[in-house]
Order: sequence, then structure tokens, then C-alpha cells
Amino acid sequence: MSILAFDLGASSGKVLVGEIKKNKLIVEEIYRFANDPVKIGTHFYWDILRLFHEMKQGLLKSKFLGFHIQSMGIDTWGLDFGLIGSHGELLGNPYHYRDKQSLGMIEKVCDIVPKEEIYFHTGIQFTEVNSIYHLYAMKCSRNPILEKAETLLMIPDLLRYFLTGEKTIEETIASTTQLYNSQSKSWVAPLINKLDLPIEIFPDIVETGTQVGSIRLSICNELHIPKIRVIAVGEHDTASAVAAIPTAEKEFAYLSCGTWSLLGTEIDTPVINRQAMEWNFTNEKGVFNTYRLLKNIMGLWLIQECKRAWERDGDFLTYDEMVDLAFQSKPFRSFIDPDHEMFLNPEHMPKQIQYYCQLTNQPIPRSKNEILRCILESLALKYRFVLERIEKLTNKKFPGLYIVGGGVKNNLLCQFTSNALARPVWAGMEEATAIGNLMVQYISLGEIKDLQEGRMIIQNSFPLKTYEPLDSQLWNDAYEIFKKVIESHN
Repeated sequence: MSILAFDLGASSGKVLVGEIKKNKLIVEEIYRFANDPVKIGTHFYWDILRLFHEMKQGLLKSKFLGFHIQSMGIDTWGLDFGLIGSHGELLGNPYHYRDKQSLGMIEKVCDIVPKEEIYFHTGIQFTEVNSIYHLYAMKCSRNPILEKAETLLMIPDLLRYFLTGEKTIEETIASTTQLYNSQSKSWVAPLINKLDLPIEIFPDIVETGTQVGSIRLSICNELHIPKIRVIAVGEHDTASAVAAIPTAEKEFAYLSCGTWSLLGTEIDTPVINRQAMEWNFTNEKGVFNTYRLLKNIMGLWLIQECKRAWERDGDFLTYDEMVDLAFQSKPFRSFIDPDHEMFLNPEHMPKQIQYYCQLTNQPIPRSKNEILRCILESLALKYRFVLERIEKLTNKKFPGLYIVGGGVKNNLLCQFTSNALARPVWAGMEEATAIGNLMVQYISLGEIKDLQEGRMIIQNSFPLKTYEPLDSQLWNDAYEIFKKVIESHN
């Protein structure tokens, strides 16, 4: 049985085919495309119609390669949404979560609804990229798109609506809005009403694994393909990635490493208390009645933006070349807090990193080697900082860390992470998100019994590389300096 996973990240999209053979999941990437946001004037948008066009090209590619597809599912990044009008048409391009309209909105929202009330309803961390703050910014500016909207759909649900005509939101992606209570499985009506947002635009929620229609007849005729069932997988890409963690252990720590780094653990009940709120941890919904206690860390965005800045200056480097440059640099010269707001969407990332080091009275990294080393060491040390807090919140001690996602290709970051944690790191499955997407579909179709069986199949299908810690004392010393740096510039 062949099935399709559409996996759209913040920089690229992929289409993968999955098949189960001899108790192993066989995965083949058949199509890949860029996902480049577009800046127009002062705003930052997603090119959503281009993404839908590319999805149709992926469907065509599966046909041309001779696959008989039985179902498909879509996962994407969280937070962002599109608005549908009275005629069923998209009202404007969706804003990118890094669009600056939401700057300052946390304070405005919390002036109306106390921070504690928001957190204890939702369990979601406070960050200006959340859907709630973009919606409130649109309300404050009297954006006509919001005023005319009839339905809000998160990005994977919007793309699914284009395919099927069905307007629902899957629960894992709903939890990223900071407007959804995943325990009661409902939108937080008191919060929505207090902010004077139009509650009628929030559609029904469907559980992960729900079969939600099939591809529209018009698209089948356009592409000359048969009808294909569409399944609401863990539509938030982190939910799908965590579903694919290849372990039989009930308790584990993971890092889904890509444009964002999502470090956390899977739990049965969310951790919603004052300490979790003070440390700004999030409790996102996971697949099949699980939760993900985690922290969003800026991640490889820092590297990607340096690459983009240097390319604008005419210096083109591959990611492998950037890793080599970092390796050549002297260790532990200077550190940044990857999550500082100044790194969210700067005009020139390398200059911003230099400015942070200047503000914190550290040696300023001048060369590309020094800037890249600073980023990778800071990420590894931030991972330790976050993991230690997770262990305090859960009263657990994890023997090591699973790393999945595109970051597994960065051997230096994986080794640095093991060094910083003084624990082994098990890295693999660059395509963990798509693998989790496929696995949820197979569970929905009855081909896999449950999440535990699915993880055993994944463990049997994809090897992991183990990194053992090195230079533990040097990294311990660096960690103490790192903590002082980030605490001095909160």
C-alpha cells in the first residue's frame, strides 16, 4: 500500500512515498521545492498559491512514477493561518509568523487578559510569533481581511481545504495558536471574546488520524488522477517528527532540529504551573492523546540567515563549507542567546550577532569562522540549559537525547550537543517529520496497530548514529560562562 506525505517546512517542501515491506517502512522522496517567503512593502507573506501548485506537481509526479496512492497527509510549520471569505475564496496571502505586525502585541493582549489566565487555559509559551498576536494585530489595525473572514484555517488545513473543500482544523496544529485548550479539545471562548476576535471564524477541530474527505473531483480531472483519501495527520510538523522518534522507551528527550529547534519530552498530561509559565515552556498537543512539553529555540535559522546575508554580499558557501569553517575556529570565544528577540528577523544576522557580543562585553566575532562557531556552540549550550529545566519540571533524568530532522546532517552540532550535555546523542532520520506523517496514516488505515508499534517499525527501518561526549570539563566551564552571558542580557 503506497501513501503520500506532503511535508512543508519553513524553507522547503517535500513529497515522499511510503510503503511497508517486511515490517520495515520504505520511504522515497519523489519531489522537492523551495518555500520562499515574499516581502512586499513592510509585510512578510507566504506564497501559498505557489505551494499549492507545487503540491499538485507532487501528485503528478507520483502518478508518472507509477505509484497507486491510497491516502495522503499534509504537515507544515505551526502558527500561521489563512482566512476564507463568504464565497469560499482565500482573502489575501497569509502573513509569515516573522511579520513585524505582531511586535508589542503580547503586552497589549496581556493588558486585557492576564498572562496567567492565558497560560492556564492553553499551556502555550508566550512568543510574538503565535497566531493570537497576529490576529490581535489585525484587529487593532482594522484589517479588512479579518473583518470579512468567515473561516480561519491553519496552513496545513488551508492546503487541505484547497484539495478537499473541507474546512476543519487538526488538533496538533490548533494547539500552536495559543487560543486552543487541548485538554478540553475546544477553542478558548472566554479568551477569544475578551480580545473581541470573531469567534465564529474558528472551525471544528478533528483528532489526529481522522479521515477528512478525498481530493476534489475537479482536481482529479485536472491531474488525471483517481480520488485519494486525505487524512489529518499530526499536521504540526513537530508533532509528526516526535511521533517518529525511534524508541520503545516511554520516557525520552528529543530535539527536532531544523529552522527551529524544538527540544522537549513526550508526556501524558500537560505541565501547566507557575514555574513552567515563568520559564515560558509550551505544552503542544501531540498525536494520539500525547502532549509535548518543549521549548522553541531559534535553531538553524541563525545559520540560514548568515548564509543569506553573505550571499547578498557575493560570498556563496555551502552548509558543509560553513561547518568546516566553524570547526577551524578557536572554541569558546563568545556566546549568544539564540532565543533573544533581536535574532527573530534581523536585516543582517552576522552583524546582529556581533552587536549582541558587543552589548555583552565579549570578544566580537569578526570572521565567518568565529561567527559560525559562536552560533553552533551557543545552540549546543542552550540545548543543555533547556533540557535541565525540562528535567526539573518533570522530575525526570534522561540518559541521552534523540536528534531528528535536517540538523542531523550537521555532525559538528550533534557532537557539540553531546559534549554540552555530557550524554550520548542519537541522531538520524533527516525526514522524521514525513516519516511520522506516514506512520499516522498507516495507523488510521489500520495497517499499524498504534503509536508504539509504529515506533518499533521505525526503529527497525532507520539507523541512528551515536555521538559520545568529549571534553566534558571544558564544556562545563563554557556552560557557566554561557549562563552568565544570557542572564546578563535578558
